[in-house]
Amino acid sequence: MQRIKEWFESYFSYLAPKNILFTDIVEIILITIVIYHLIIWIRDTKAWSLVKGLAFLVIIWIAAEMFQFNAIRWIFVNTINVGIIALIIIFQPELRRALEQLGRRNISLFSLDFKNENKRFSDRTVSELVSATFDMAAVKTGALMVIEGETSLGEYERTGIKIDAEISAGLLINIFEHNTPLHDGAVIIRGDRITAATCILPVSDNMQLSKELGTRHRAGVGLSEITDAFVIIVSEENGKVSLARNGQLIRGVDEMYLKSKLAEIQKNSAIINNAIKTGGTRKLGRKAEKAGK
Repeated sequence: MQRIKEWFESYFSYLAPKNILFTDIVEIILITIVIYHLIIWIRDTKAWSLVKGLAFLVIIWIAAEMFQFNAIRWIFVNTINVGIIALIIIFQPELRRALEQLGRRNISLFSLDFKNENKRFSDRTVSELVSATFDMAAVKTGALMVIEGETSLGEYERTGIKIDAEISAGLLINIFEHNTPLHDGAVIIRGDRITAATCILPVSDNMQLSKELGTRHRAGVGLSEITDAFVIIVSEENGKVSLARNGQLIRGVDEMYLKSKLAEIQKNSAIINNAIKTGGTRKLGRKAEKAGK
């Protein structure tokens, strides 16, 4: 404990109160605004998962500094430059898109409101989704429907056509009807609304998937591998309904199974939204785990 105390005293001694000037206050405000907009941007991209991993590495690095783990410190010091270059290469598309958005929009310096969109969908939505899915399955109409989880699907929405319409079985069936302008691609659903259609999803390169599966199934699995989305797939060849989540594909599900899974997602979403609103983040994981049992 003495070593930990000494480490904190040596590394954070510069935080001791000093004479604060007006320019310091302005600088703090500007840095805060930049960090805020950076967090907002990262939260809506695949980089959010990376940030969590980097936070874990920072914790390891702090522990190595505190307890003088020389081998771990040497690895961090000698790989940090390569790691930064690798991150820039990996996330080049996201960085380019962020700079383009920065040039197109006027950033409001004081719009500091962390909005939490209510992604919980109603019982009516569950009923409409199940009805549309199996009505399309009965006539072998291929469909790909994505239900957004906590990870934003904004970057995939932008690849399609914006709809922003209330969910109904009739609308979904018409979207995926053969030879219609919107039938090709995925539909993205957020809460009780269809946000976009004809969206392009990343295709999985998982070699374990059956060779019988086409692009529609591989796209559904591919998205579920990198986000927490719940994907419903209707096969155009045999009319079977499949579900993709967390990189796993469950084939040939029936109406009751789909309804139970949607009800499970609905319940977990309600718990998450309630925890955020009430500030009960400490119990969030425990409650969600109980709901899933």
